[in-house]
Amino acid sequence: MFHNTNKNSIFINLPSTIDIDKFLQLTKQGNVLIDVRTPAEFEQGRIPGAINIPLFTNEERVLVGTLYKQHGKQPAILKGLELVGPNMADIIVKVKALVKNNTVLVHCWRGGMRSGSVAWLLETYGLKVFVLKGGYKAFRNFALSSFNQTYNLNVLGGYTGSAKTLVLIKLKELHQQVIDLEKLAAHKGSAFGALGENKQPTQEQFENELAIALQDMDIIKCIWLEDESRLIGNKVIPGGLWEQMRISKTFCINLPFEKRVKYLSNEYGKFPIEHIKESLQKITKRLGHLQTEIAITALDNNDLETACRMCLFYYDRSYKHGIEQRNKETITQVHFDELDVNAMAQQLLKQL
Repeated sequence: MFHNTNKNSIFINLPSTIDIDKFLQLTKQGNVLIDVRTPAEFEQGRIPGAINIPLFTNEERVLVGTLYKQHGKQPAILKGLELVGPNMADIIVKVKALVKNNTVLVHCWRGGMRSGSVAWLLETYGLKVFVLKGGYKAFRNFALSSFNQTYNLNVLGGYTGSAKTLVLIKLKELHQQVIDLEKLAAHKGSAFGALGENKQPTQEQFENELAIALQDMDIIKCIWLEDESRLIGNKVIPGGLWEQMRISKTFCINLPFEKRVKYLSNEYGKFPIEHIKESLQKITKRLGHLQTEIAITALDNNDLETACRMCLFYYDRSYKHGIEQRNKETITQVHFDELDVNAMAQQLLKQL
């Protein structure tokens, strides 16, 4: 900031502004990432791993923005300084407590005054600061563009109850590249998918997490994904990636019906019966009133297996219809007599 040849002068380096690729590379190296946007902006969507230390509260940002629009830049800056001034030391203390190697990554919405101000403050204190050029908006552009890249996808399909998620976990243990869409969406994908899950992220944050997961992949090697409908709960798989999934090699697990019933009974038996009933009622129209009544009566009698059978009649028809719409040449049926996750994963790898 100050440039003076006097040996007694204080020298303060200006923060470095870097592009999104370099910024994400530095995040992978374990550098602390500070998002100085408001809590509301942060909640809507953020770079995975970012920590929110806002320059303004939600209300303060509205106040400063309104002042800027109505009276111009200078009055807005003065108001911003008035609001931030008392909190400057607190910002430094919070960031310093997080920093491990004296390096900090900072961004705001567009790489403007908010990130620049905080970066200057932290540099003045003595930290090395990198500011994201273009801010969070640059990251969003990166995220959205990542879904249109070409990937070498292997899609893991199969009827409901085939333990596809467990097989994916095993494939990852066997050093395969795996992206768990249901984990990212915090939903298992069916009417029962919310059971045992946390609140789903915003659509924006789901896309952000997915983009980073894709970035971590070696695009030359195959990437395993579970066969999903376009919607996972209320999260939408981005169009470019979804279209690739529909035409990619799909390996369908074929497991005997009763084995799947047993698996589902064990998986959902840990949830309260009333919660299962609530989920069941979401598919009453598609399942049919008679089948729904049979399933609910079974649940009342603590007969989860019968309830699972009723549901599988519907889900099996639905999955069969969906798979029949795909190019048969991309589908490989893999048959198993037992639900042995390790053996299933090994056999799938042999199919490659």
